[in-house]
Amino acid sequence: MRFQIAGFRRAALWSAMALALALPAALLMAQAQTAPATAQSAAAPAPAGSAATPAVASAGAALKPGDATAGQGKAAVCGACHGMDGNSIDAQYPKLAGQSEEYIALQLADFKSGVRQNPIMMGMAMPLSEQDMRDLGAYYATLKATPGVADEALVAHGQTLFREGDAARGIPACMACHSPDGRGNPGAMYPHLAGQHAQYVEATLKAWHDGTVWGTSAHAQIMPTIAKKLDAQDIAALSSYIEGLHTNEPVGATLP
Repeated sequence: MRFQIAGFRRAALWSAMALALALPAALLMAQAQTAPATAQSAAAPAPAGSAATPAVASAGAALKPGDATAGQGKAAVCGACHGMDGNSIDAQYPKLAGQSEEYIALQLADFKSGVRQNPIMMGMAMPLSEQDMRDLGAYYATLKATPGVADEALVAHGQTLFREGDAARGIPACMACHSPDGRGNPGAMYPHLAGQHAQYVEATLKAWHDGTVWGTSAHAQIMPTIAKKLDAQDIAALSSYIEGLHTNEPVGATLP
């Protein structure tokens, strides 16, 4: 089942509550983004367990905004797992199309520093400069995620959790941070979810539920805290709903 976003008035109250829960973390991220950056030498990598937000290129040189054209060339090797258009065929690998430059760059920095553990991605990220990460992020931000298909039997439950949450269990609405259409929030580095493979979303939510955390910052604690309150049925329904979530925008790259 494929479906489009629609207005949900009953979600307004829970969305407001969820935004209030997410606001402190978003403020922390905003402060981190506006604070002066401190250059680190190659001999002093960011310690594991700490956020590794890309801030400067190297040797004090100012980091330039990502260049999508340069990123397209650098993304060739990524296509083996994530698809040449950012839409992976193998559901164990996430779609990268539509992710924001900021989110992609942050995740690559976290893989490189070891904050986010993945042997394959650590190896891929190690040779990348911070400018490379920005360029790759800029490129994937120009692409469109292909729409997926949701299990009709799971849509109602998944939709309720995504748009309303469950106040009785302290679960905020997903759309409060990831937006009603699942596009995410680049400024706060909340990822694009719409169309993502259900298998990948489910595996990630289960990992957070079981104790996996990507870093020690307040921002990194948000999803593990929420995932611990989800049961197996919640996770399956949300994952399926997210895969089927899409808009009417045409699919395909916007890069010339």
